[in-house]
Amino acid sequence: MNTSERAFGRVAVLMGGQSAEREISLKSGRAVLDALVNRGIEAEAVDVDDDVLTQLAAGGYERAFIILHGRGGEDGVIQGALERIGMPYTGSGVLGSALAMDKYRTKAVWRGLGIPTPESVLIVHESDLDRAAAVGFPLMIKPVCEGSSIGMSKVDGVEQLRSAWELARQYDALVLAERWIVGEEFTTSILQGEALPMIRLETPRLFYDYQAKYAADTTRYHCPCGLDRAEERALQGLCTEAFEAVGASGWGRVDLMLDERHQPWLIEANTVPGMTDHSLVPMSARVAGIDFDELVVRVLSTSFGRDGDE
Repeated sequence: MNTSERAFGRVAVLMGGQSAEREISLKSGRAVLDALVNRGIEAEAVDVDDDVLTQLAAGGYERAFIILHGRGGEDGVIQGALERIGMPYTGSGVLGSALAMDKYRTKAVWRGLGIPTPESVLIVHESDLDRAAAVGFPLMIKPVCEGSSIGMSKVDGVEQLRSAWELARQYDALVLAERWIVGEEFTTSILQGEALPMIRLETPRLFYDYQAKYAADTTRYHCPCGLDRAEERALQGLCTEAFEAVGASGWGRVDLMLDERHQPWLIEANTVPGMTDHSLVPMSARVAGIDFDELVVRVLSTSFGRDGDE
């Protein structure tokens, strides 16, 4: 497979979009674009709107680097549109994108395969709140199809449950109530089928929320993560299995918790993670000896091999 700079042709960096994660996507997109240009690849930014397919046709692009976070970018929508026009793109296909974006169905697949994930209940109507409470407190309440911890709340008792549900359903009609795990939070980045060094996340906040990810200066990232090598390898294997189980491919990230007994609990998969030079995938890649520009080129290389594109 020829993945030299010339082989990529003209690249559209799809960023922005209309999701709640638009600003983070624009920041990631600018970093990706700079890296591609640094490597001599002909690339341009495309801020995605309803007219994106017309923009792509007019621009004469040969492939797309998808760096759209959240709805419209991570859920199979843009992937399906690109397949319709026969344009190669980075990362997971339609099924893997749609399934990984849906936290409820991701967990259903994992449970079916015996992959450990916290007990949860889907809240669709007010009448489901009692079933959620029966899981036991504390709970994490989250929209089923959102990223960047948007709309998420920790709930310590039944009196907080309704307001947390009402907050989450501002972002999605489907809401997940998930058993809260006490322990340490980790993430495993996956690139072209291989797990990169794990990162342990540490924040004084209740959990690794939007503020902890993008604004707070108190978040700490540990890579190497501090686990012994055998345990880290085992968890990397589990995360890779979980990623592939939902049909995800190319590159992405799997988030997990280790409880006080070091039992792993997988939380979610991300198929278009952040790609600024301060994001988790680039951080893990650096420890593996892959600089940011090289990482971006490797992600772009995942666009080869789809629908006969070589």
